[in-house]
Amino acid sequence: MATYTKVSNTPLGWDANLVVAITNEHNRVLHICRDDARLEDMEQCLYFFEPKLNVIKIPAWDCLPYDRVSPNSEIISQRLDGLAKLGELQETDPCIVLTTVNALMQRVPPRSFFLNTSKSLQLGREYQSHELLNFLEDNGYLRTGTVREPGEYAVRGGIIDVFPSGLSEPIRLDFFGDELEAIRSFDPVSQRTVGKLKNAKLRPVAEVQLNTAGIKLFRKGYRANFGAHISNDPLYDAITDGRRHAGMEHWLPLFHEQLETITDHFPVTAITADFEINNLVNARCELIDDYYQSRKSLHQHKAEDGGVLYRPLPPGLLYLDTEGWDTIKRSVDFYEFSQFDIPDSSDVTDRKMTSSKTSAGLDLVEARNSKEINIFEHLTKVIKENISNKKRVVLSGFSPGSRDRVSTLLQENGLDNIENADSFNEVLNSPIATVSAVTLPIDRGFSTDGILFLGEPDILGERLARPSRKRRRKGEEFLQEVSALSEGDYVVHVEHGIGQFSGLETLEIGGAPHDCLRLIYSGGDKLFLPVENIDMLSRYGSEESRANLDKLGGVAWQARKARVKKRLKDMADQLIKIAAERELRTTQKIIPPAGLYDEFCAKFKYNETEDQLRSIDDALTDFARGRPMDRLVCGDVGFGKTEVALRAAMVIAMQGLQVVIVAPTTLLCRQHHQVFLERFSELPIKIRQLSRLVSSKDSTSIKAELKSGDCNIIIGTHAVLGKSIEFNNLGLLIVDEEQHFGVAQKERLKDLRSTVHVLTLTATPIPRTLQLAMSGVRDLSLIATPPVDRLTIRTFIMPYDGLVIKEAIERERNRGGQIFYVCPRVEDLPRVYDRLLKLVPDAKIGSAHGRMGATELEDIMSAFCEGSFDILLSTNIVESGLDIPNANTIIIHRADMFGLSQLYQLRGRVGRSKIRAYAYLTSHPSKVLNPNAKRRLEVMQTLDSLGAGFSLASHDMDIRGAGNLLGEEQSGQVKEVGIELYQHLLKEAVTSARDSGFSDGETEEYWTPQISIGTPILIPATFIPDLSVRLSVYRRIADLADTKEINTYAAELTDRFGRLPQEVNNLLKVIVIKQLCRKAGINKVDAGPRGAIVSFRNDDVKNLSGLIELLGKYKQSTQLRSDHKLVHKRNWEKSVDRVRGLTILIQDLAAIAE
Repeated sequence: MATYTKVSNTPLGWDANLVVAITNEHNRVLHICRDDARLEDMEQCLYFFEPKLNVIKIPAWDCLPYDRVSPNSEIISQRLDGLAKLGELQETDPCIVLTTVNALMQRVPPRSFFLNTSKSLQLGREYQSHELLNFLEDNGYLRTGTVREPGEYAVRGGIIDVFPSGLSEPIRLDFFGDELEAIRSFDPVSQRTVGKLKNAKLRPVAEVQLNTAGIKLFRKGYRANFGAHISNDPLYDAITDGRRHAGMEHWLPLFHEQLETITDHFPVTAITADFEINNLVNARCELIDDYYQSRKSLHQHKAEDGGVLYRPLPPGLLYLDTEGWDTIKRSVDFYEFSQFDIPDSSDVTDRKMTSSKTSAGLDLVEARNSKEINIFEHLTKVIKENISNKKRVVLSGFSPGSRDRVSTLLQENGLDNIENADSFNEVLNSPIATVSAVTLPIDRGFSTDGILFLGEPDILGERLARPSRKRRRKGEEFLQEVSALSEGDYVVHVEHGIGQFSGLETLEIGGAPHDCLRLIYSGGDKLFLPVENIDMLSRYGSEESRANLDKLGGVAWQARKARVKKRLKDMADQLIKIAAERELRTTQKIIPPAGLYDEFCAKFKYNETEDQLRSIDDALTDFARGRPMDRLVCGDVGFGKTEVALRAAMVIAMQGLQVVIVAPTTLLCRQHHQVFLERFSELPIKIRQLSRLVSSKDSTSIKAELKSGDCNIIIGTHAVLGKSIEFNNLGLLIVDEEQHFGVAQKERLKDLRSTVHVLTLTATPIPRTLQLAMSGVRDLSLIATPPVDRLTIRTFIMPYDGLVIKEAIERERNRGGQIFYVCPRVEDLPRVYDRLLKLVPDAKIGSAHGRMGATELEDIMSAFCEGSFDILLSTNIVESGLDIPNANTIIIHRADMFGLSQLYQLRGRVGRSKIRAYAYLTSHPSKVLNPNAKRRLEVMQTLDSLGAGFSLASHDMDIRGAGNLLGEEQSGQVKEVGIELYQHLLKEAVTSARDSGFSDGETEEYWTPQISIGTPILIPATFIPDLSVRLSVYRRIADLADTKEINTYAAELTDRFGRLPQEVNNLLKVIVIKQLCRKAGINKVDAGPRGAIVSFRNDDVKNLSGLIELLGKYKQSTQLRSDHKLVHKRNWEKSVDRVRGLTILIQDLAAIAE
């Protein structure tokens, strides 16, 4: 009879070892994880405890029940690969199937679906090409011109490219006649070969088959479920035509005679599960039912979102219910793991209780938080005690980088016997005196019989591999990352002025190699700057900027810098006065309405990202302060800025105040109006729209409602800023896509700004706005994290090629999507329209531009949103904020005629769902691009990471300068000192003005200590061969703020480039010493085999009595000379002892200076 066993005291990580033991006993085990993150961790742990075990992973769809979008093709590929492997298992093969609650509760294609759907390919064998192509078509592969995503294939003569399920890269099959001559894997982006294979296996890539039988089954099932009278149903029409439709997988039961469950696919003999599995199953069933009821009621009341029909299937056809779960659970032995100690309960008769016999690991919280204790020295001592008690010690990190970093830190503190281990067997076979360092995702350490496991967070308090996002990324960091130095660039040294960077040079300093930056000044003078002091440099511009070099030791630079500082001080005083006036004004303190606000938030369909939640909290905190808010929310296109605006508007409107949302275009205005109407549908809030899409009669009545206070929220173009508009009780102004507004509108906004709350939303702020935010005058909230599952947009830059454009359009249409085609001028549209008709004669094309009548434009946009057109051919009126998740390819005609910010905004119209998006930036095939246009397009290609809009604005500021923040005069000051130093000086001036209350207090010059410790300090070319990458790494290292950041970055470097060489470790140690020197006011440190000489800045000791006390502690070995230099005598022949001893000395000096 099947038993139900609860296993208590099972730490996360150790449960994998128990699953291995249960598999050895039962042979076939199904393990159910809570979610996808646990699934990944569990897989890693299983490979550690038993590397040879056959682990098959079946993840869940990454979309909501009854969603409009399809699951990610990669997820479907993994699911089908897993299910196909189950069918290929021999009866005696031991196996663990890893899945999640969501995946288990979802029905899957039947076993019959996988018969004859796998094909093995061997070198030298013969395959009929037509049979192979028929196989690919029948199993869901999509034919394209170029293979880039899982499930695609392409044919070019005797070569077939295909991206099968279960592989991380596509493969290229090279035939000679019918004989398979070569199988090569290749990079989907560059299309270059990366490896050779001897065999390959093709498995199905879609759970839905759009062949004749599949379409017939679907049509029959759809009519049976929803009646025979089906008209204007896009899903039914698409499948009938044999076309893919976004989200068609949610009607999976109609494509098969009957669906099965994962447990039907292989004979399970035991099931293991994460803690509280039954509660998770119940919650999932409730969620499925909620979504079904919502879809059903919308369909019945014809109040469908966007007006497109959605006929949901009953949950029982696609998902398991709680009864089905109970049946699976009772069919075999069931083990539920719990991290906690479960007390014996005599009234529970249907389940057994047992313990995994583990106990709590080391508690290092007190030692970690104590300033007196060095955590690594303390831990070394504790580890040695455990080893002497015959207990093995295992040190775990989340990634190889963090594992190696923690090992290095312990080795530096006297723990020498650390060895890396890849499996649990290696740990058990090593000598007891050896500490095993492993890669294992455990959050808390634990102790078992004879083994002590230490987790990375036990030692450091948090994960190195995933640093805390609580620390806000400073604007300057974004600037520095996009503006890495390259040879020939002009740079500004804080003390010596403008020079030209001419490369890295390794010099002998203190008898050891040391990397220095070589700077050329006027007259050919050279300055060698040690790499750890790279923070003294800022970029002036590229080689093309033709700057005048300063003379080394000359006075011209100091005079110029002083002049700019004086101007900046005056400007900062004015800016702070404006900000101070705002601070003095008071407004009503506003807090969100309890209950109603939570309900409003719950209507948001997606999970908020950390940055999004922080931006919302920032705005709510501003409202509660009782002073007018002036906040810039800078988040990339599609990262959820609108949700911040919605919640802010709700809080203000429910207080009886009016809200104005200003958008740059009528289309964006229309979209906001629809979104706001949908979200506020259950609240007593009147929302109106004011733009040229509204008739003059309606416009007059809306203005009257605004004056009387009947209208709570008004959404409009800049017309709402007109002098004729009067508000009754304006509380909040939201400016969307701020970069589009001109000076006149900005001045009107400035008038409003002093008394009402202002929230500005943008992805690419104009330089002036960015500078105001970065100098601390306006508040800045960054949304830099993309939504979960968002993929980067693949960007291609090329001369116009009709064949590539045709392939791009066909690829998008074949996967059920739509295309934007954007031209720079209205007169280009007819010519491109004719060209498109020849390329894709069967495509439906809609055309839109700003000169159209309001109604005509409205009709075309509505039709495109509802899927009536395949291609929307338009000018850049689609640039601003339009959100159409089904459009995932954009082609930009003559991209060289657009600005950088425009290109970025246009590209952001696609890639707003889980599907990979493509952007094609075309230029004239025969004209040579001018250098500026070429640079703009290159920047677009390099900034393909998610969240690059802010960096792009910084880049724009670098190219164009920022202008004067207070208005009229354009700023030549930037030219005098370079943009980065200008930023730094402005921020200093603002901070000084704020702190000194406009007195004439001087700000302290930026300075950096000089440190010489006689050890090699460099990043070897063998470690990072690329010079520009090496320079950007030097720059990042020089800007690390504290020990935690240094450890995190060291782990990142190890993961990217491999184990850190000793020279790089030395560099990191020098950065630690440098930070301590700044705190202690130490200008120069010279350390050698016999000790160290320490020079204080301006010969000024910050705390003389503290220093005298310290000298008493060190007794005769340390003295303060008459020239105010500190001499510390020590025997430091070994460089390790020297670094350790010097760090302790400087730590003591920093402690007394605080």
